[in-house]
Amino acid sequence: MPTRMSPELINAAIQGFESQKVHIDEQIAELRALLDGRTVVAAAEDTPPRKRRKMSAAARRRIAAAQRKRWAAAKGQSAAPAQRSAPKQKRRLSAAGRQRIIEATKRRWAMARAQKQGGAAPKKAAATRAKTATPAAS
Repeated sequence: MPTRMSPELINAAIQGFESQKVHIDEQIAELRALLDGRTVVAAAEDTPPRKRRKMSAAARRRIAAAQRKRWAAAKGQSAAPAQRSAPKQKRRLSAAGRQRIIEATKRRWAMARAQKQGGAAPKKAAATRAKTATPAAS
């Protein structure tokens, strides 16, 4: 015996079937993509990282020698590696130079103390002025 259905019920059924159809179409599209060889977003995460190629020690030496040759040509030097010179000796302070530094430091501190107390700065010794004065041009 046929039952009578209301139009609202029929519209609801149509909408339900259409949403199921959209879902089924999406699944069919994913399966077709797998057949065509295209990657799917979920499958791309499972791929292992690409392996790096290994280079032999001899190949690295050849590349390094070629790079040194290019640098030498760019700098305008010969292709042969430069000989290392002896390290430069450190400069040493003579006893007289050290004494002059000590005296100058003492003078600066004496001037600073005098200015702090509000007095005039002490005058430099005549011998010090004689050393630093330059002869006048004639």
